Amino acid sequence: MRTSRHPLPHRACGLLGALLASLATLAALLGTAPAAHADTSICEQFGSTTIQGRYVVQNNRWGTSRTQCITATDAGFRITQADGSVPTNGAPKSYPSVYNGCHYTNCSPGTALPAQLSSISSAPTGISYSYVSDAVYDAAYDIWLDPTPRTDGVNRTEIMVWLNKVGPVQPVGTQVGTATVAGRQWQVWSGNNGSNDVLSFVAPSAIGSWNFDVMDFVRQAVPRGLAQNNWYLTSVQAGFEPWQNGAGLAVTSFFSTINTGTGGGSGGSGGSSACTVSYGTNVWQGGFTADVTVTNTGSAPLDAWKLAFTLPAGQQITGSWNASLAAASGAVTASGVSYNTRIPAGGNVTFGFQGTYGGTFAKPATFSLNGTACAIA
Repeated sequence: MRTSRHPLPHRACGLLGALLASLATLAALLGTAPAAHADTSICEQFGSTTIQGRYVVQNNRWGTSRTQCITATDAGFRITQADGSVPTNGAPKSYPSVYNGCHYTNCSPGTALPAQLSSISSAPTGISYSYVSDAVYDAAYDIWLDPTPRTDGVNRTEIMVWLNKVGPVQPVGTQVGTATVAGRQWQVWSGNNGSNDVLSFVAPSAIGSWNFDVMDFVRQAVPRGLAQNNWYLTSVQAGFEPWQNGAGLAVTSFFSTINTGTGGGSGGSGGSSACTVSYGTNVWQGGFTADVTVTNTGSAPLDAWKLAFTLPAGQQITGSWNASLAAASGAVTASGVSYNTRIPAGGNVTFGFQGTYGGTFAKPATFSLNGTACAIA
């Protein structure tokens, strides 16, 4: 529920903030963004940067003149300053977010989007959020659709997936029913914000992390007359819509893959890489270890590898070796350490971790290597 605009004169956070903001604005106009190094602070109204060489993090403060600052990390971003508030019966202050695809001519590096819906076999994605209680906001995953492969302006249909909401806020339009999508139950809302149609799915309780297929929600829009199979998916975005405060909210991990045809895929990394994952476990009452082998079955070496997967509910990682893990539960991203960041063609890396669990033990259902779905050995 937002109406983004092209950058306007702004107030930056100090001299360094002004320099970063100017670079971000110029990059947005040119369709690129400066890459994030370590933790990059962005206070410019529409400032942006790139992370992991394939996603864009944007401040996107469009509904207020008060200061908002975010810090882009290698895995996502966090809101560090969110001044002021707006009425909860209207539009939010902003939509700080991370995305794969194109937003107002600013396209993420190597993205496969826009892509025609009929050509997409699957679009696996994963998100982890960190929430706060002293704010009014929603945590929303946005899916943008249009009859044309446009990379600028507002698309025809916006699908919003609300994984959490705090305070007296609601989606655009009215509730039109409930639906089970991607194995979860949702309230379904439909309306128009004056610029585009909005179809929203609201979780009945907060979801902290989740891996799912974007196309499951896209397929809900077609029979409702809000999209057609010859339309285009232009971007997928994960972030927050704050009405009041918001400092401390964070996206702690994000990945997005677009698989077209019968095989292959692109997560915005400039190409695809075939892969296989072996996930061996040793399980005892309340605890387990996992030994993971990631094989690059492609014809080119893979640098800066990142393996994304979701631990089943109740599992918690307590220690690991041979990899750096971005989260201890839910949607996890494992990446190489100093001595194993490169997987040669036909080669593999092995890492492991120890954890606890409750209930019945299960293994992760899917794995994605640098945005490409892997086969499971």
